[in-house]
Amino acid sequence: QVQLVESGGGSVEPGGSLRLTCVPSINIDDFFDMGWFRQVPGKEREEVATIDSTGTTSYAESVKGRFTLSKDNAKNSLNLQMNSLKVEDNGSYYCAADEFGDGHMDHWGKGTLVTISS
Repeated sequence: QVQLVESGGGSVEPGGSLRLTCVPSINIDDFFDMGWFRQVPGKEREEVATIDSTGTTSYAESVKGRFTLSKDNAKNSLNLQMNSLKVEDNGSYYCAADEFGDGHMDHWGKGTLVTISS
């Protein structure tokens, strides 16, 4: 059973930064797409950022210019650097991975909570 373990969530003031890390239980290069999603209670889960096997990234409009998604093959990790955080970035952030290349995220982490408040 593939596992994705997230870390790095926490509480910061608006304008602050956080770095989320996702470490899979298998080689990160075994996945096609990977990404971060977030969810706020009462709302649908939304895609924040994704990266494909070529390293091409895609971002939600709301985070472009503030968030940076990257893979660290040496550490076998997927990282989301979040800068200039806003209250609307609040939520539980989930790492996900597509193992079979069908455009469907097959594996999900348990999530890490991000709280932005003054």
